[in-house]
Amino acid sequence: MYLLLIHGLARTSLSLALLDRRLRQAGHHPEHFSYFAFAEDFDAIAQRLYHRLQVLAHRGPYGIVGHSLGGVLTRAALGLGHLPDLPRQVVMLGTPNQPPRLAPLAWKLWPFQWWTGQCGRNLTCGQFYAKLPVLPSPYTIVAGTGGPTGRLSPFGEDINDGVVALAETYMTPEDAVVQVPVWHTFMMNHPQVQDVVVKALALTLSHP
Repeated sequence: MYLLLIHGLARTSLSLALLDRRLRQAGHHPEHFSYFAFAEDFDAIAQRLYHRLQVLAHRGPYGIVGHSLGGVLTRAALGLGHLPDLPRQVVMLGTPNQPPRLAPLAWKLWPFQWWTGQCGRNLTCGQFYAKLPVLPSPYTIVAGTGGPTGRLSPFGEDINDGVVALAETYMTPEDAVVQVPVWHTFMMNHPQVQDVVVKALALTLSHP
C-alpha cells in the first residue's frame, strides 16, 4: 500500500527513517511529506498536504502515518475538500488530538514561538481544536506512556509520553488508544510501536 509519512513539529523526515525501512520490509511503499513550521503557516502546510493527498489518491489504496503534529495536519487537510479516495487507514503516533497542556508553557518562550509559528500557536488554542474535524477514515491512535509522573511532573499523576498526556491523544471518547511504554520524541523508532503500525495497516488491507 502507498503510505504518506508526516513528521512532527520541529522534526524532519529523517526522524521517520527507521519506520520507513520497517514499512518497506512489510511490503509498503512509503513516501514523505515535509514542512518547516518556522517558514510556513499551518494553514498553508495543510493546504499543501491536501493537494499531495489528491495526487496520492489517484494511485490506488493508500494510508497515512503521522507523528505528533503530523496527525493534526492530517485532520486539517482531510477536512479541506473532496478527495477521489480517502485513506484506508490513518495511524497517529503521539498526536495531541486535544489542546496539550504543555503548549501554553512552551509558547511563553520566544524561541518556541519563532521556531513553530502558527503551528505552535494553534496547539494552545481551544478554538482551533473545536474546528478541527474528526477523521473521516479508519484510524489507529498510539500513545506513549513512558513519561514522568508525580509531584514534580507537569502532568501530575496523569499518564503521558513526556510531551503529550494519554488523555490528550483521544479524538473521541470512544477511541481505543493503543498504549506503549515509550517517550514522545522517538516513539516511532520503538519496535513495539512499529509493530502496531504494521498490524494496523495489515488489518486494513485484509478488510478493504
